[in-house]
Amino acid sequence: MTAILPFPFGNIVMIVVGVLLIYLAVKKGYEPLLLIPIGFGTILVNLPFSGLSEPGGFLRLLYEIGVATEIFPILIFIGLGAMIDFGALFERPWVMVFAIPAQLGILAALLLSLTLGFNPAEAISIGIIGAMDGPTAIYVTSTYAPHLLSAVTVCAYSYMAAIPLLQIPLSKFLLSKKERAIKMEYRPSRYPKALKIAFPILVTVIVGILAPKGIPLIGSLMFGNFLRESGVVERLAKSAQNELANITTLLLGITIGGTMVAEQFLRLQTILVFALGLVAFIVGLSCGLLSAKLLCILTGGKVNPLLGATGVSAFPMAGRTAHLIARSEDPNNWLLMHAMAANVGGQIASVIAGAALLTYGEMLGALPAS
Repeated sequence: MTAILPFPFGNIVMIVVGVLLIYLAVKKGYEPLLLIPIGFGTILVNLPFSGLSEPGGFLRLLYEIGVATEIFPILIFIGLGAMIDFGALFERPWVMVFAIPAQLGILAALLLSLTLGFNPAEAISIGIIGAMDGPTAIYVTSTYAPHLLSAVTVCAYSYMAAIPLLQIPLSKFLLSKKERAIKMEYRPSRYPKALKIAFPILVTVIVGILAPKGIPLIGSLMFGNFLRESGVVERLAKSAQNELANITTLLLGITIGGTMVAEQFLRLQTILVFALGLVAFIVGLSCGLLSAKLLCILTGGKVNPLLGATGVSAFPMAGRTAHLIARSEDPNNWLLMHAMAANVGGQIASVIAGAALLTYGEMLGALPAS
């Protein structure tokens, strides 16, 4: 008899949300690797009497094994690190300057969250959306505010998938056509090959000393990169890039979808998280663009300010979008290598920002001092 009872309205709404996420992934190509599992997990968990999120349910078990223990984001970072080539950044390390203002979206969302009445732990979890880095957002939120995990994760990945929809209009609004069309010649510069091997170790040690609670984040990212650059464990590097990253992404996605239960997700609090996440993205992109505009003026027009928006961690979408904007102004303008270098720098900066929040969040009273 229970099988023929009508669906609760909230469950119907969440199933529609799950279908919408799948539509955006399949039809629009927005982050399909994550939005499809998240969408399907949302549908599954909101089917009445499924029990998938109850103790013993497989989505509940996946959450306890991979998210509550923070294992899934760590494994994804190992895979991500194995995919990243820091060579473009080594050729032009000065582009790291764009990563600093681009992280100001974190601060803006954090302070605004506190103003709106969120407690410090929740404010940090909402603020980290501005890092534009899904695994970092998951890891930080799992530590500080697990009850916001589904809202923060879906918000972060949804806006990351829609980066072009934000980056293009902001770039055109804040920058002139002349600035967007500036050409930057690509001149490969030499750097010691040993730097590629030493870099992940140096970054891990330095960040680990300054923000020790972020060692799992930066350590896993740099471990994956070291597998790639060492040149002696190609099988492990390829496994990290492919099997490990793919399986973990699949399990993480459906697990996050499994947290999107109607009674927990359909709240005013969720709407505020999405609104604050949007603020974080807009502030981060805008601060990056404006700082690059200033650098363009100071250098006499030698720097294309579109690079400012690539200092975020939405890798590689932000870099590709900046390149496409430049080419729309001048088909012969190839900004890609500069943009990708800055985007890689943004990836590192976002992880460092997450590490700093994990280490120093107790100063805001987010966690009791250990």
